[in-house]
Amino acid sequence: MPDPDQWVMADNRTATQLMGRNEAHLKQIEHVLSVRLTARGNVVAITGEEGPAGSARRVLDLLAEWLRSGGEVRRDTVDAALAAVQEDREDEFRSLLDESVLTTFRGRTVRPETLGQARYLRAMRQDPLVFGVGPAGTGKTFLAMAIAVAALKAKDVDRLVLTRPAVEAGEKLGFLPGDLQDKVDPYLRPLYDALFEMLGLEAVERYRERGIIEVAPLAYMRGRTLSNSFVILDEAQNTTHEQMKMFLTRIGRGTRVVVNGDITQADLPPGVASGLVRATEILDGYSEIAIVRLGRSDVVRHPLVQTIVAAYEAAEAKAPTHET
Repeated sequence: MPDPDQWVMADNRTATQLMGRNEAHLKQIEHVLSVRLTARGNVVAITGEEGPAGSARRVLDLLAEWLRSGGEVRRDTVDAALAAVQEDREDEFRSLLDESVLTTFRGRTVRPETLGQARYLRAMRQDPLVFGVGPAGTGKTFLAMAIAVAALKAKDVDRLVLTRPAVEAGEKLGFLPGDLQDKVDPYLRPLYDALFEMLGLEAVERYRERGIIEVAPLAYMRGRTLSNSFVILDEAQNTTHEQMKMFLTRIGRGTRVVVNGDITQADLPPGVASGLVRATEILDGYSEIAIVRLGRSDVVRHPLVQTIVAAYEAAEAKAPTHET
């Protein structure tokens, strides 16, 4: 049996994966918990006060379980394990181990990578209306698309309806050539990208030709009733209050709806309130409506995105913005 201050991984190869390049993951744990972790082969010596040292051991245990389940340990995985231990939510972290949504046409398994993403997926499975609010890179659109495609494949719904407001992100695009579909497609490109990732180009085109998948700007939703569908409203921070109310009242029988947005990146004219902000205020607390707020720790893009989000949050907290 190893000494009480030692933690042992099964073999050197998996130990290297857990520790990270140049032992970056161990340094991450050291910094947060104020302990010292010294690695030799597949053994990690833990030095520190009893409480923090015990927490470090629990974090390493969680990461080892994650590896054994087939997951990849990255910086955000370590952050999630640290948060789980510090907040006594280890069972919630372990619930991620068996959580998967679907396998993409390229063979990639889509699964949550943070505790926030796990809560978001759980809400989308349980509630007919879900609001996913959070910064860029938290997987709001990607995971919603995965759940939607899984529901379509399982025949839980008859079709997918994907929409977003056609609002320019702070720049004027001017005249765009082509027919109406050509003009709106640039606004919808992120939705197409997620679809292609899940199903592949050929399958998406087949579904669109048969009317099983519809990708359209929000204005096309007026006057319709959407039944037996999975509907995703993306970039919802760019809806007005009136547009959001119009959209939410389109919900028909057997329909599930996910509304996504980042309230810090609204491109509405000055003085126009975001429909996403108002909707989450008005509908908070109602049954069968979930509002999931993702944060900086849920960012799963390049690690630099977490730094950027944090820097902007700090700057905006110090000085009022010029926009309303």
